[in-house]
Amino acid sequence: KYIKCIKHPIRLQNYVEKVIPSYTDVQFQSHFRMNRTTFHHILHLIKPSLLRSKGGPKTLSPEKQFLIAIWKMATPDSYREKFNVGRSSALRAVRRVSKAIAKLSPLFITWPQGNRAQEVMMGFTVASAFPRIIGAIDGTHINIRAPHVSPECYVNRKGHHSIQLQAVCDHERRFIHCVTGHVGSVHDQRVFRLSEVHNYLQDPRKFPNDSHLVGDAAYSLHENLMTPYRDNGHLTHKQKNYNFCHSSSRMVIERTFGLLKGRFRSLLTVLDMERVDLIPEFIIACCVLHNICLLHNDSFPIDTDLVQDNDDILRNNAPTRGNNAGYTKRD
Repeated sequence: KYIKCIKHPIRLQNYVEKVIPSYTDVQFQSHFRMNRTTFHHILHLIKPSLLRSKGGPKTLSPEKQFLIAIWKMATPDSYREKFNVGRSSALRAVRRVSKAIAKLSPLFITWPQGNRAQEVMMGFTVASAFPRIIGAIDGTHINIRAPHVSPECYVNRKGHHSIQLQAVCDHERRFIHCVTGHVGSVHDQRVFRLSEVHNYLQDPRKFPNDSHLVGDAAYSLHENLMTPYRDNGHLTHKQKNYNFCHSSSRMVIERTFGLLKGRFRSLLTVLDMERVDLIPEFIIACCVLHNICLLHNDSFPIDTDLVQDNDDILRNNAPTRGNNAGYTKRD
């Protein structure tokens, strides 16, 4: 008697083949978060990894795989219908592209050395009057859907399920180190202690000319990691000036996270990926793309109010204990 109508999503036809080529440069960048020159440069780098293997299943073209993946990174909107592909094909494309780009991280996310280290230190000094900074460190949370396994472990201080990203950036907002994968409930200091950067503190080759990182009060003071004085209402003029310059120098990492999430908005809202084990690779791929875009002077308009990172609000701002060399250097 009654016929139930099932609505199927309408898939676009020939979106990659006909619609995208008709886009103006502005339209292309608006949709895919980079200009065509940057897109084709990256496609050239990852194309060998996206080609069909001998005897393997039929795959989408490398260009289509890359476009699908960027769309997934750039927006939380649906992408399967837009590209006229099935769910498994879309997921496979995102996974393959993320893996290929993440493999480029040793080439594009690098710790400054030699002349580049000197450029970074000079850049920070000019911007904030804080000398010998080689990088600014901080962490941010990438909100995700509640995982099926142990969802309570992923709940952060704000009550959201998340994966953490700890990063160090230079004065030009390029990432020089990234680590991700820790669940939202893990304390910032523990994430740092388990990271490679923590080991760097013991290696003077990473900090030429008595250089250092700058981090907020969540980190322990160290001769190679400068943190602020705790404001107990009795700071000297010198200490207040130090805190002001220190805060100015740290703003760059907050802006960097803002640029990352503003360009790749899947990281800004709730990252919708069923397989939690693939999320770290996806995040690193976004960080690599962020750096490549900056290297190509490929700017993207960002609503800074929308992407302002407030992860620090709920941190315990009481400084953790530092080492004596750190106190001596800071004072």
